[in-house]
Amino acid sequence: MQVIHNYHNFPENISTVVTIGTFDGVHIGHRKILDQLISESKKKGLKSVLLTFFPHPRMVIQADNSIKLINTIEERIEILSETDLDYLVIHPFDKDFSNLSAFDFVRDVLVNQLNVKELVVGYDHRFGKNREGDFEQLKEYSHTFDFNIKEIKAQDINNTAVSSTKIRTALQAGDIKTANEFLTTPFFIKGTVVKGQQLGNTIGFPTANIEISQVYKLTPKNGAYIVRATHQENKYFGMLNIGNRPTVNGKNQTIEAHLFDFNNDIYGDEIKIEFLHFLREEQNFHSVEGLKEQLEKDQNDSLNFIQTITPNTAS
Repeated sequence: MQVIHNYHNFPENISTVVTIGTFDGVHIGHRKILDQLISESKKKGLKSVLLTFFPHPRMVIQADNSIKLINTIEERIEILSETDLDYLVIHPFDKDFSNLSAFDFVRDVLVNQLNVKELVVGYDHRFGKNREGDFEQLKEYSHTFDFNIKEIKAQDINNTAVSSTKIRTALQAGDIKTANEFLTTPFFIKGTVVKGQQLGNTIGFPTANIEISQVYKLTPKNGAYIVRATHQENKYFGMLNIGNRPTVNGKNQTIEAHLFDFNNDIYGDEIKIEFLHFLREEQNFHSVEGLKEQLEKDQNDSLNFIQTITPNTAS
């Protein structure tokens, strides 16, 4: 997959099958669209293109800085690179671009820049200034500019009408099971390991404190989770806590992972954390000893869970 920033940089004289969207999470509905896109492109000897945008349109049009996304743009690239997509075109979304009419968008972007021969869109796709364009308009424009259009019906995507919003809601409720079923692969975060208060070392549960630099990246609700970490291509199971550490009067949210059978110094390194299961709500213990007892229980619960998903590998 080739990543192109700004559709103006798309190569000339390449005929394409295009789909459009934010594709946050690259969930099972998105996968259906991508499968159709890639299948059509191979059948017709064309190149498959996903046109996506960054920042998220809501951040620009509504100046909504509170929106949290399932994936950072870098994570989205990573997930999409595992597909057979030919081109990922990431166009900067700004006020000028948001004011393009539906007609101008089709003519200037899809036809003149991306040389579209077929457009594949979901059943609810809308585009152009104020989301004025819909499927009926696309059908008109397809005749005007001589390209085919294929609509993917809701029932063809998923009977539950999965959406990125539903996945965000599930994650914010700690419903990892539902989120991961919709995503097809575990929800994950990436961040840098930084120094914390190092309380974990004193009670036998050293933790990697993870700092996420992108403020728009969604983190699940506060609580304890069973996770799988990847560091330098090596994988480790563990447990992770998101919260304010009320037992030690913490005030800022932290993300702390305790990895099993791991005691390396990885300060400053990047780490990837996949969320596998929600263990429990955040708790305020009356003592550090009470916290230690709960962590011991969490570890046993985690190892039992891991044994069910990877028999003979959990210790």
